[in-house]
Amino acid sequence: MLEVSGLSVRYGKHAALGNVALKVAPGEIVVMLGANGAGKTTLLKAIAGLVRPEPGARVGLDGRDLLALEPHHIVEAGIALVPEGRGIFAELTVRENLELGAYAARARAGERHNLTRVLTLFPRLAERQRQVVRTMSGGERQMVAIGRALMSAPTVLLLDEPSLGLAPLMCIELFRALAQIRAAGVSLLLVEQNAKRSLDIADRGYLIDTGRIVGEGTAANLKVDPAVQRAYLGAGEVHQQPL
Repeated sequence: MLEVSGLSVRYGKHAALGNVALKVAPGEIVVMLGANGAGKTTLLKAIAGLVRPEPGARVGLDGRDLLALEPHHIVEAGIALVPEGRGIFAELTVRENLELGAYAARARAGERHNLTRVLTLFPRLAERQRQVVRTMSGGERQMVAIGRALMSAPTVLLLDEPSLGLAPLMCIELFRALAQIRAAGVSLLLVEQNAKRSLDIADRGYLIDTGRIVGEGTAANLKVDPAVQRAYLGAGEVHQQPL
């Protein structure tokens, strides 16, 4: 289980996060909803070890303290981040990007199995393993980014706005894939601007505003909460076609 408590982050005089606490249980999708600038990206970066929190914070994975670790050791512990903007190697091929994802020692023994799993999850990548990533569409690049993260054999996958800029049909395909990843036993902490789709596949959710958690609940309850409807779903537009 991923457990975060007392997490505060400052950028100079600006408080980006204030005393954030959350949990992600094994095999669970948890979505983080909030406006731009609410602190969602900073939260994921703090968990991944890319920004340092204020004293008193705790980030633990299955009882292990992650704050004492460097980012590459956090990957070894079982956390993988798919950042906003994807962060892939555009001049390399699909296959080369995926192989780089298996650099972590925890992933090397199962590299062949993980590669098969990724290519089964994203058949389009299986067809285009030799294609240079910069020549691919935005949706295909996002598949590469998620696939590369899965190659590290994570127990928790952190995703920052994975559907941003994708066409509607590609969004449907993406969220189906995320549900399949959860079904395979990987937990997901999802920051996502498409609240409707993310709540459809999530188990629970948190609401964050100006760096603080201001609400939480099951995905089913959040979808019918009037305040959530007004802020994130659009009043009277909660219902949609199932995935």
